[in-house]
Amino acid sequence: MKPTDKTLMEQMCITELDIERRKALLSFTEADAGWLVKCRPVIEMQVDALIDEFYQIQIGIPELALLIDNADILNHLREVQRSYILDLFGGLYGIDYINNRLRIGLIHKRMGVAPKFYLTTTHSLKTLLSRPINEAFPEDRAHQAILSALDKLLLFDITLVFETYIHSLVWEVEIERKKSENYARMLEVKVRERTQQLEELARRDPLTGLLNTRFLSEMLDYTIKCAQRRSEPVSFVYFDIDDFKKINDIEGHQRGDEVLCMIGDVIKHISRAEDSCFRYGGDEFCIILPNCREEQARDIYVHRFNEVLGEFRQDISLSIGIYQTGPGRYDEPDAVIRFADRKMYEAKRASKAVQQPSDA
Repeated sequence: MKPTDKTLMEQMCITELDIERRKALLSFTEADAGWLVKCRPVIEMQVDALIDEFYQIQIGIPELALLIDNADILNHLREVQRSYILDLFGGLYGIDYINNRLRIGLIHKRMGVAPKFYLTTTHSLKTLLSRPINEAFPEDRAHQAILSALDKLLLFDITLVFETYIHSLVWEVEIERKKSENYARMLEVKVRERTQQLEELARRDPLTGLLNTRFLSEMLDYTIKCAQRRSEPVSFVYFDIDDFKKINDIEGHQRGDEVLCMIGDVIKHISRAEDSCFRYGGDEFCIILPNCREEQARDIYVHRFNEVLGEFRQDISLSIGIYQTGPGRYDEPDAVIRFADRKMYEAKRASKAVQQPSDA
């Protein structure tokens, strides 16, 4: 978005008092204005010829010729220049005059006219205007006074045009800065979202979608400390699939992966939102159950788990070890895992001992 004439003028905050201050800095007086008004009839008579000659000079400059590349632009610029020349000798140099100068500066900026070329064109215009002034006012005092007044006014205009350039550039820089900041904010959001996604992926077992063991000790430690503050029990379930190697050997590894995914789905189905469910590795799984006693965990992960699992396959059995810590005494995370693992193997040995007589 480019600054409009109105917003640019509002930004520059040029007041009547500021105008008079600028004139005073250049020693531009009412007498100077009077000399320029006195010269206006002479300029009016020759203004069109002066404009023709002025643009012949400008078209001879390759960089400017590229900017004035068709008749419509040239005709528009001629009208603008005609108005400007007559305003120079109009005697009124207030807000309306200032606004016209600022618009001219904005037009030059939008066209891509570099400041050095604006200075060149101003010098050309002064040279052209000096000729009819010298002819109409041969008296040395008169034409020197007019040329001095014209010099001051042209310098006055140059400062306004250059301020327009500067303010326009500052505006564009500010717009680009805001765009960059918005882009940076959007990028930060995307990076944060992507980081969260990657962190979540890093936490998950890619096959079952359960949490992986990288965060097991950390999560168990956190759960035990929270339970300790509230004097609540924590149960830890550790189990594996009996004879899982036979499934892989007989049915193939793809079918074995399907069984692991099925176990993961059952775990998700029967677990609470506050439970943390892990694939420990291979065919072993762990579940952290906050505020849950061992008998409650046994009801869920022995009875209910087997019940839901039986809806998918009835030929799969699990060896399950459950260990409760708290509220009387709280064990360290590694000890909890070790005790639950030991109970799981005790359950496996007991299951095999029961099966052996029938196998005999």
